[in-house]
Amino acid sequence: MVPRRHCSLCHQSISFYLQVSSLWYHSVSCRGAGCECAAVRFSFSCTTFACKLECVSAKCVCVCVCVCLSVCLSVGHPLSFSNSSSSLCSGSTECLQFDLVCKTEEYEVRHCSPSRWVSTDAEAYFMGVGAAMAFRRLYQYITGANQEGVQMDMATPVLVRVPEETQMWEPAIYTLNFLLPSVYQDNPPVPTNDKLYFTDMPEMDVYVRSYGGWMLSITSRLHAHLLTKELQRVNAYYNHTHHYAVGYDSPLKLLNRHNEVWYVVDNEPVPVSYRTC
Repeated sequence: MVPRRHCSLCHQSISFYLQVSSLWYHSVSCRGAGCECAAVRFSFSCTTFACKLECVSAKCVCVCVCVCLSVCLSVGHPLSFSNSSSSLCSGSTECLQFDLVCKTEEYEVRHCSPSRWVSTDAEAYFMGVGAAMAFRRLYQYITGANQEGVQMDMATPVLVRVPEETQMWEPAIYTLNFLLPSVYQDNPPVPTNDKLYFTDMPEMDVYVRSYGGWMLSITSRLHAHLLTKELQRVNAYYNHTHHYAVGYDSPLKLLNRHNEVWYVVDNEPVPVSYRTC
């Protein structure tokens, strides 16, 4: 049985997801399975994580159950906060350095050091698809596809820059970023793929919401929505043009995964109180 608070979050989250993605269900999922959905209505059980999508064909129920499982496992996972970057480096030799500024029950504020990343863009309808397209290019770079033939250890986290104003029926540009190891921060090897470039991120503060499970398009969008809802409630100042989907774990890791959503703090126009906790 899921705790009552998580049950309520799960029910609310699935409702939100079905509202924003009903077009996707109609045009891709249901029609691809050979059925037409007359309405997107559901019932949900906190005991079994089961939900039912009312469609003409039962084939569509399977799709909805998968959505419920991924979303519920995400919101049902307790928020895990970190006092420093070292506690998130369990699966990597190096990770982005930050200091914890403050935290609430829903999010935390971190101060991140300047850093350099190797980046590439991908156009896709969903974040997960775009990230998968871009991942191979970056992985080839760190495993020797550079002019020096250098092989580098994977550093964490991996960032996906997600544009904020996107429509379900239009593709968007997603930018995948690999953190360069400290030895290559000042002078990284030149990529052999012209679709790769370097991104210098300045010293900055970020609002962070953590969650477990898998970093899917569904779960990332959900937690971005929950974080912005809370930031708006406290009148926080943040960059509204994009956010970051952040992953720390190898795809081979199945349990105790850690993911995050970041919004960059905007210190204008109130420099004194922009770090809202």
